[in-house]
Amino acid sequence: MDPFSIPGEFSQIRTRLPYYAVGVRILRIDKKPAWRVQRKGSMSWFMSVLAAVMLAANLGVVAGQTNSPISEITSALRNREFDKALGLLDPALKGSPGNAQLWMLQGLAYSGKGDREAALHSYQAALKISPDYMAALKGAAQLEYQAGSAAAMPLLEHILRLHPEDATSHAMLADLAYHGGDCGKAINHFSAARPVMDSQPGALQEYGACLLKLKHTEQAIQVFEELLKTQGDDPRARRALAAVQLNAGQPKNALASLQPLLSANPDVTTMQLAAAVYEANQNTPGAVRILREAIVKEPRDTALYVDFADIAMSHQSFQAGVEMINAGLTVQPAAAALYLARGVLYVQMADYDKAEADFAKAEQLDPHQSLSGAAEGMVAEERNQSDPNKALATIKAKLEKNPGDAFLWYLQAAILSQTAPDAGSPDFERGMSSAKKAVSLDPSLTSAHNVLAKFYLDSDQNAAAAKECRMVLDRTPEDQTALYHLVLALRRSGEQSEIPDLLKRLAKARQDATRQEAERNRYKLVVTPDARPN
Repeated sequence: MDPFSIPGEFSQIRTRLPYYAVGVRILRIDKKPAWRVQRKGSMSWFMSVLAAVMLAANLGVVAGQTNSPISEITSALRNREFDKALGLLDPALKGSPGNAQLWMLQGLAYSGKGDREAALHSYQAALKISPDYMAALKGAAQLEYQAGSAAAMPLLEHILRLHPEDATSHAMLADLAYHGGDCGKAINHFSAARPVMDSQPGALQEYGACLLKLKHTEQAIQVFEELLKTQGDDPRARRALAAVQLNAGQPKNALASLQPLLSANPDVTTMQLAAAVYEANQNTPGAVRILREAIVKEPRDTALYVDFADIAMSHQSFQAGVEMINAGLTVQPAAAALYLARGVLYVQMADYDKAEADFAKAEQLDPHQSLSGAAEGMVAEERNQSDPNKALATIKAKLEKNPGDAFLWYLQAAILSQTAPDAGSPDFERGMSSAKKAVSLDPSLTSAHNVLAKFYLDSDQNAAAAKECRMVLDRTPEDQTALYHLVLALRRSGEQSEIPDLLKRLAKARQDATRQEAERNRYKLVVTPDARPN
């Protein structure tokens, strides 16, 4: 039996409940946070250690001063009588404003009351008097770290200059570096923090994720094996290890790691990962079977259909892939990813008209996906403000200070383009002139050429659009946006001969980008969404 044949069970797809949040293709992030301690309203796993150190090491300094105001203050703090402590501290500080210890104790009292700003002010006052005062350094670092602030870093580095072996400070720096995207820095601190990490699954998973991202796969496997030993009843730990083993080119080990989950009514996340593992083990029928089962369970999960199509394409089963994408479109008719996947399949089948129609539909449904390179993140950041006018006002203010910044002109053009202004309207003309300004200031800015090409297309200036696209393709031959816009420009100009070759190039570029994205995202399966408070 052809493993890619589409069985009758897919007639059930239309009747399934309309629920699913689309995940990352092949290896997606688990949907619920795991392991990491929520920082909002509680201390993190680093903080509980730090609090104990502070109270034991710093409040104990004044033991024996039974008749002093400080003795009364520390007694109140130990008893969590924070208002009483503050009442005692007020006259004490008026009498001794240069006493760093009093300012530190006031910081502890305000911390106990949950007044972060007042506590931080108190710690900073103590550090102005005594820059190396460890208790104040740790108190301020704790508050900044809990807030996820980069201001914690210089404080923690100061602590490590005084005490290089402080594992808790290394752990906090590792966590901050991880969330800042600096895995190189993070793994150095994680390694130094092992004494406080071994019982902390949150730290271990971040450490392992960074090792995997930096291609230290054997070390990553060891970390996730350790994690599984302590979290064996959590399926996410087992999936994490399997994902790392698959990434390391150990598909048989990955399958062995997943087997206990596969034998016990696996969820869709496990099934999707298992499909990739089966395919890596050259068990294509197994991969196809489990993807089918996953689709029946979660028929609105777009990524599952794309995975099926990707496997079908790898085995030259293009029609089967098209049929599966068609099934997905019955329940997700507005999923741009499905049209893109089907367009790539149609190119392989030399059905260029249908391929072009699917690429056009994908861009219509999700025009933002056509933006390329680093600019995409910048534009997303601006647009995520949910108010394009506000974003444009921000850029305008920046341009007044930096009128020679090509990237700002590009951003303005891109955001205006995304609002789909009518050709000839003031916003359209403003966007086009911004794009022209960007390319005049920086001819190498390919994203600006792409946006300008879009404006030209929307105003029926097809020859000008084609010229911009070719400029981009001279620099980056695989640029999907330029390839697609060039196809449109040539089609509208009646120049058909080049289009099939361009569609083949576009399909290959799309395939390559999809697979590279899967490889980049593979390590994400082993971590969870950021739990930092707002």
